[in-house]
Amino acid sequence: MTVASPIIVADRLDKRFGAVTAVDGLSFAVDRGEIFGLVGPDGAGKTAAMRMLAGVMKPDGGGIVIDGVDVVADPEGVKQHISYMPQRFGLYEDLTVDENIRFYADLFEIQPRERERRAQRLLAASGMSEFRSRLAGQLSGGMKQKLGLACALVHTPQILLLDEPTTGVDPVSRRDFWRILYGLREEGVTIVISTAYLDEAERCNRLALLHGGRVLYCDTPAALKRRMPGALIVVASPDARKARTIIATVQGVGSTILVGDGVHAVVDDAGLRIPEFGAALRRAGVAFTDIAVGEPSIEDVFVALLEDRGVRQ
Repeated sequence: MTVASPIIVADRLDKRFGAVTAVDGLSFAVDRGEIFGLVGPDGAGKTAAMRMLAGVMKPDGGGIVIDGVDVVADPEGVKQHISYMPQRFGLYEDLTVDENIRFYADLFEIQPRERERRAQRLLAASGMSEFRSRLAGQLSGGMKQKLGLACALVHTPQILLLDEPTTGVDPVSRRDFWRILYGLREEGVTIVISTAYLDEAERCNRLALLHGGRVLYCDTPAALKRRMPGALIVVASPDARKARTIIATVQGVGSTILVGDGVHAVVDDAGLRIPEFGAALRRAGVAFTDIAVGEPSIEDVFVALLEDRGVRQ
């Protein structure tokens, strides 16, 4: 049985800005037709990595091969294989939705009839068909991002690089955006997406968890969850901040994070710590409605793994 080679390989990438190391020996591979996430907080090196993948910034060390093209040696050659959507995509706000799409289609010399067919399909998929004559500057943030995606897709790339495309976008538009990405994956498009939203990481086929410009872990969301050291306890409380302060003092507690109206705590032994949590909260006079073992999210896993490695965020 022949094993397909990765469509993207990043090998020991380095990037420095003066005394600051943004990317430090970054390596990962992306399989054809998957959604691959570069996940981490601000300053983790996501944008620098995406810009190097897109060939718009040269690494200080290491190599990149995308669909057989050496990106470092031939940054112009890779542009026929990819579409790159940076954080601030270059929409022209004084042009309409249609005119923006036409502009990007003309850049890739797409014939008018084919351009119209693609525009109709992309706008229908993003729910923007009725806004074709609206100026881009009059669109909401979420609609601008969906228009940016349509412009990035108008030449039908097989590899899509998206740098934090849903930052500042409302939840409904984020959901729509991901629905479009799932549709693209079904069509065989390979997608690399960077995000600081750890809930979005759950939607990727595989993830590279970044911190300080390095890949700490790279695997599927399910496999990463199995790596979490300890068990997760979820505490529901109307005063979650006070509850977190109390819980953090209990023996056997690793990381604690606030999630909605509750606290997620990673512990060594859930059976032992659940009654101890209840007793500690009662002694402190902090109300709670439930304490139970929970299913960890990628955020829980990321924080716990950093804590386990002795890395402070």
